[in-house]
Amino acid sequence: MIRLVCIRGCALLTISLALIGGLSAALYAQQPVASQGTPEVKIDNFSYGPATITVAVGTTVTWTNRDDIPHTVVSTDGAFKSKVMDTDEKFFYTFAKPGTYSYFCSIHPKMTGQIVVK
Repeated sequence: MIRLVCIRGCALLTISLALIGGLSAALYAQQPVASQGTPEVKIDNFSYGPATITVAVGTTVTWTNRDDIPHTVVSTDGAFKSKVMDTDEKFFYTFAKPGTYSYFCSIHPKMTGQIVVK
């Protein structure tokens, strides 16, 4: 608690402090909030979305099948391979090394995506 004692200009000082407090609250509310959780790739309508994402080394990416039919996530270099995922099933992979990881659905090979790890 701050106690102010003044002889002159108290009303002006009180108004100024109220404005500063209001401005700092408004500025705080506008600050971006870091997203929490793991980056997610949604599988829907025979596509991966987003098709390409960039993540930091050590990041775990989650793929979630939102389609009504089964899909897989298989890297072209053999780094990772999911089981066949039914609707709402998930696959997780943690990227330990930098690089570009291309992947596809082994059931529907025209479905492709890419993870860029920096």
